[in-house]
Amino acid sequence: MADAKANGKNEAAKLAKIPAAANPLANEPSAIASNISYHVQYSPHFSPTKFEPEQAFFATAESVRDRLIQQWNETYHHFNKVDPKQTYYLSMEFLQGRTLTNAIGSLDIQNAYADALNNLGHVLEEIAEQEKDAALGNGGLGRLASCFLDSMATLNLPAWGYGLRYRYGLFKQKITKQGQEEVAEDWLEKFSPWEVVRHDVVFPVRFFGSVMVNPNGTRKWVGGEVVQAVAYDIPIPGYKTKNTISLRLWDAKASAEDFNLFQFNDGQYESAAQLHSRAQQICAVLYPGDSTEEGKLLRLKQQFFLCSASLQDMILRFKERKSGRQWSEFPSKVAVQLNDTHPTLAIPELMRLLMDEEGLGWDEAWDITTRTVAYTNHTVLPEALEKWSQAVMWKLLPRHMEIIEEIDKRFIAMVRSTRSDLESKIPSMCILDNNPKKPVVRMANLCVVSAHTVNGVAQLHSDILKADLFADYVSLWPNKLQNKTNGITPRRWLRFCNPELSKIITKWLKTDQWVTNLDLLVGLRQFADNTELQAEWESAKMASKKHLADYIWRVTGVTIDPNSLFDIQVKRIHEYKRQLLNILGAIYRYKKLKEMSPQERKKTTPRTIMIGGKAFATYTNAKRIVKLVNDVGEVVNTDPEVNSYLKVVFVPNYNVSVAELLIPGSELSQHISTAGMEASGTSNMKFSLNGCLIIGTLDGANVEIRQEIGEENFFLFGAVAEQVPKLRKEREDGLFKPDPRFEEAKQFIRSGAFGSYDYNPLLDSLEGNTGYGRGDYFLVGYDFPSYLEAQDRVDQAYKDQKKWLKMSILSTAGSGKFSSDRTIAQYAKEIWNITECRTS
Repeated sequence: MADAKANGKNEAAKLAKIPAAANPLANEPSAIASNISYHVQYSPHFSPTKFEPEQAFFATAESVRDRLIQQWNETYHHFNKVDPKQTYYLSMEFLQGRTLTNAIGSLDIQNAYADALNNLGHVLEEIAEQEKDAALGNGGLGRLASCFLDSMATLNLPAWGYGLRYRYGLFKQKITKQGQEEVAEDWLEKFSPWEVVRHDVVFPVRFFGSVMVNPNGTRKWVGGEVVQAVAYDIPIPGYKTKNTISLRLWDAKASAEDFNLFQFNDGQYESAAQLHSRAQQICAVLYPGDSTEEGKLLRLKQQFFLCSASLQDMILRFKERKSGRQWSEFPSKVAVQLNDTHPTLAIPELMRLLMDEEGLGWDEAWDITTRTVAYTNHTVLPEALEKWSQAVMWKLLPRHMEIIEEIDKRFIAMVRSTRSDLESKIPSMCILDNNPKKPVVRMANLCVVSAHTVNGVAQLHSDILKADLFADYVSLWPNKLQNKTNGITPRRWLRFCNPELSKIITKWLKTDQWVTNLDLLVGLRQFADNTELQAEWESAKMASKKHLADYIWRVTGVTIDPNSLFDIQVKRIHEYKRQLLNILGAIYRYKKLKEMSPQERKKTTPRTIMIGGKAFATYTNAKRIVKLVNDVGEVVNTDPEVNSYLKVVFVPNYNVSVAELLIPGSELSQHISTAGMEASGTSNMKFSLNGCLIIGTLDGANVEIRQEIGEENFFLFGAVAEQVPKLRKEREDGLFKPDPRFEEAKQFIRSGAFGSYDYNPLLDSLEGNTGYGRGDYFLVGYDFPSYLEAQDRVDQAYKDQKKWLKMSILSTAGSGKFSSDRTIAQYAKEIWNITECRTS
């Protein structure tokens, strides 16, 4: 405590010596230090006597933001002047992570800021640690959206992102003796230094009400409740380019006139502020529980709120950039991309705005809408293909239900008149499922019918969409469905998170151009056998492993050995992603180690297994898996016979910043979903890019990663997608014979070896042949033997470090295809029809 106080005084003394002078575009360390000092004094958020790391972070962020705002304004004015076609990317999630390191790296002022902070008595890395991750997303969907924004800016494309400003995020994960506990995220507890509220960008968004028919037959949505959507902008800089684009987040509020002063003074406090309270609920939490009607209404409110505010904003910008425009020009100036089905309501809302607010007829509005909107499908999982209750939709959005009914009616008529051979398919192709027991709106069907282009996110996924999920639509519109294999930004996921490895890559390629042209990594292949490169590669990996080991000790209290094989699986906890297969394999490994003599154990490959990810609060089996991992770790890590050869660690509260530590320190990563169930995956790309080898199934982007890095550098196991339906049918027919090792692992859990918690409900999902929650739907038992055999191959390969290092180098060398720059360039050319609009 005394040391901290002394440090604080030291830092304050150094700050006092630096003149406080506004210098928003500073490049030199002394001028940057003065600008930081200026923000401490004149943008104060804390007591003036303090200049501890937290205060230093906020002042530093505001100093960086000065530069971003300058570039941001120049980009905005340039887009307004040139008036290019612009893409608007609608997503319920943007998993941004921290901004400081990414921003100064993209602006190419990292060293100058490090020196400036040294002058002020601080270390850049420690200051960067003060930043909280923006809690605007959960998994791959949101992180993909953020990678895409980075690439849009870096490629100088006229594009924006639209999302919601969730105050409490999904949740912060805490691990206790009971397992996972969820608490609210606190990223906005103080404030975010990156966001700029736009008080002049406010749009009304209506819910409930009724439809009024005017004497001339036109319709108008009236009544109900109206909240205000307020824009908060976050700047997204491109890498070493002036272009800085926007992520526009909407927050909901009610106006002062909606506050009932009479009721408040009468003591009716809650009633007086009822609309304010309901408005605050809209952006409180990402994916609120929807088991009740209130929960369903809130989720639907969120989706519509995003769509309506964003479209009103686009339409206003379309009108303001050039007066007297024809509406027929709209699709040549605006491209709307729906990131999954969550923003589907953009389709009927654009129709409503064009017809009811702008006075267009149906045919013109439909022509504009269908030439403007495109849709990305992210899943083949039935529960993720949204279906909304028609009753809930009629209640919340009566005008939109009228429009959806009309779209459906016209689609059915078109199929009947042009493709009578598809008559029998209409019940599955139409938008409204009018099953009297549960009438729903099928959002994916609405997207496919209305969008000009539909894309999958990996070749296997797109092939499944064409052959199965959307096969009938493909026969109707053969060119509508495309593939756009996902990618990741090499800036955040290698250049900034793994500087040691980045320097080595730049040295051997004799250029740093790979940061924006990832295909150049292929040049490493010619050096894969070079002992000097291998030694440098090994040294960089060991530095990252030690860094990760320090972090694991800080957050879990578990000591892990950097000389062991670091084996990592981090992603949302879900039965199809099969963390259960991973932990069952770890349990079997532990049991075999216990049965060995000390001499036999010494011949094994020491391994540290790390698993991380959040389970949805209401997903009971996923939460049981989290508990099991922690219970296994509790036993294994304290077992003196075994813990030199095996550790099992659950990494709590997995997020982007944790990933930036885990991925550089990883050597083996598990991407082991049931074949045909993972649309793409992008963490597999991040691991592979950082020289981590993959053990995995032929699922999602694994297929393409294996092709690119070489089959011999990928530890493959498991059934393939074509086999899965047949294997499930065989299981139903009672033909499955479990491997004895699988039975042994399950029995070991049931024996109480890992505590008294009742894991039978979880294990029951692997038992029986049929029935809800039974029958091993995700084929854990079928794939278990080949999984163990693949793990044996891993152990053997790791013993030959020269061979392992070569495989690691080849993994990075083969990752060039998986840049989000490549993905976004393809979207821009083949879906959006937009071109570079570089700020000079």
